[in-house]
Amino acid sequence: MKRLRSHTIGLDSGEVMLFSDFEDDGPMWTGRGQRERRRRITFSEAFREPPHVQVSMSLWDIDATTVTRADISAEAVTEAGFDMVFRTWGDTRVARVRMAWTAIGSVGEEDDWVVG
Repeated sequence: MKRLRSHTIGLDSGEVMLFSDFEDDGPMWTGRGQRERRRRITFSEAFREPPHVQVSMSLWDIDATTVTRADISAEAVTEAGFDMVFRTWGDTRVARVRMAWTAIGSVGEEDDWVVG
């Protein structure tokens, strides 16, 4: 369990069209084998420490004639942002993916003292 040391909790969220490869015959649509798409997401304001980040697919447009394979994750999470990652492999053909994300963690307050 992640314990938050602050009574001030922040929640930030968003949604991103990660790719749309069917429009221009991109590698997720026409390729084979290991493939990855990654996008850096910046929070609207920084957290005190790296927050908990959850990602999910809000749109997944795939070819019905191939095996469906996907791995989604949030990587390189910092106080300021994270990398949203989608991976597939084999003969899976993915036309487009839109992903949603939510980050929750400790945030500062206006009257916090900075001792340095």
